[in-house]
Amino acid sequence: MHDSKLQLATFGGGCFWCTEAFFMELKGVKNVVSGYAGGKFPNPNYYELHLSNSGHAEVVQFTFDPKIISYGSLLEVFFGTHNPTTLNRQGVDVGKAYRSVIFYHNEEQKKTAEKVKEKIEKEKIYEDPIVTEIVPYDFFSPAEEFHQNFSEKYADEPYCQYVINPKLTKFREKFSKLLKK
Repeated sequence: MHDSKLQLATFGGGCFWCTEAFFMELKGVKNVVSGYAGGKFPNPNYYELHLSNSGHAEVVQFTFDPKIISYGSLLEVFFGTHNPTTLNRQGVDVGKAYRSVIFYHNEEQKKTAEKVKEKIEKEKIYEDPIVTEIVPYDFFSPAEEFHQNFSEKYADEPYCQYVINPKLTKFREKFSKLLKK
């Protein structure tokens, strides 16, 4: 049922529609699921997430093969595909649900996340300090089916045309060596 060689990663980098689209294209990444994590109660729905103080973030969770792509490389993509210096905001999406957050699944992931964050801060890639939370994984609730694989199912929707697609173009140029064929 579960390939023991695969590992689990859970990241929140703003709207999960965008984040999901990036990670689906990476070599070694499998089963990307949009959902919710980091909140006060299990199994929230989209409306509870945005109409209450649930504490949940929009996240993606996926399995990856560390022999094909390292957790460090996944973090480089994570930090390189959203603005980790804006607190509780990505573009027009505002609120705690859109915070930049890494949910680590073990101590090795925690250490790697801290090292990559520190490296990016030292390289001064961003003018402002990185506000990404690095917190232990608790639980994950998949989002409603409507949200899964959004950028492919609804490619003609304005949000995809004007928000996701331009970001995907930049992502594909920047991380071309990590992409599936």
